[in-house]
Amino acid sequence: MVDRIFNLVRNQLIEVIEWTDDSRDTLSYRWPDEDKEIKNGAQLIVRESQQVQFVAAGQFADLFGPGKHTLSTENIPVLSTILGWKYGFQSPFKCDVYYLNTRLFTGNKWGTANPVMMRDQDFGVVRLRAFGTYDFRIVDAPRFLKEVAGTDQNFRLDEFNDTMRSRIVSVFTEALARAHVPVLDIAQRYSELGDALLPIINPAIRDKYGLEIASFILENVSVPPEVEQAIDKRSSMGVIGNLNDYVKYQMGMAMGEGGEAGAAATVPAQMAMGFGIAQEMMRSMQQPGAAAAPQAPASAGLQVLSPEQVAQVLGVTVQDVMAAIEAGELRARRIGSAWRIAQSALEDFLRG
Repeated sequence: MVDRIFNLVRNQLIEVIEWTDDSRDTLSYRWPDEDKEIKNGAQLIVRESQQVQFVAAGQFADLFGPGKHTLSTENIPVLSTILGWKYGFQSPFKCDVYYLNTRLFTGNKWGTANPVMMRDQDFGVVRLRAFGTYDFRIVDAPRFLKEVAGTDQNFRLDEFNDTMRSRIVSVFTEALARAHVPVLDIAQRYSELGDALLPIINPAIRDKYGLEIASFILENVSVPPEVEQAIDKRSSMGVIGNLNDYVKYQMGMAMGEGGEAGAAATVPAQMAMGFGIAQEMMRSMQQPGAAAAPQAPASAGLQVLSPEQVAQVLGVTVQDVMAAIEAGELRARRIGSAWRIAQSALEDFLRG
């Protein structure tokens, strides 16, 4: 009878605590005690890439790393303080035991459900959509349990993705605003942007959720169509480069076409040649001893273009030229109902 009672009491005590994760997608796991108590001197086994957090009376107690631990007063000083063991404990006790998986979780997807608003020095307020992947690990067990997993019995990766996707996007938006990265760089160099944002994202993620982002990758960043068109135009201006070189190229192409197309294409070249002749005349008049040139109307020496002529020179539409004028990017003067653009203003515009 005594043996039966002893065996019954013994079966109600926990002597070994261990957990083998075979799921590969569990972040935290509350060890099931089945309402049993932990005996004095019980063995706690923590494997590599695991941590164990004890929680007693609703408070975070001792944290254990990989290894085999014997639960005694010396090994659980925080728990001893919480439970009031001043001189060591001999009787069994109850405590919640949480296993945390500290390995690297890779290939997690993130993305903006709605466009992110950001202020850009070139385009003003711009709407961005972005998505990509990130790798993370748990680095602060108490904070992760408190802010993310809670008291969940088995907190898995699919629950984490649903919980954290919006939080990752929120931190990404804040980091992007603090970094002051131009839209042109985001759209053209986003492969490098993830590494640049990591030092800004990680402090916030660590302090808020007890996590560390090991890799943050932007796979795509999209901007509204009008911003894409503006980027394309900026790129075109960069390709055109120097106005004189562009005009020479146009003239060379026109010589090979012939006919009406060739004649139309040579208009910009003829204009450029006229500008060159006028500049030579002005330089010769300024040289000492130069013969006095016959007087000409003041307008004859002006190097001005109409929007239609600028459109021909640049190979764009008149509407594009007017849009640049209205945006203040191309300096022009309105005389009556007509617009006139100085050659120097056009050259300044092309030089950016």
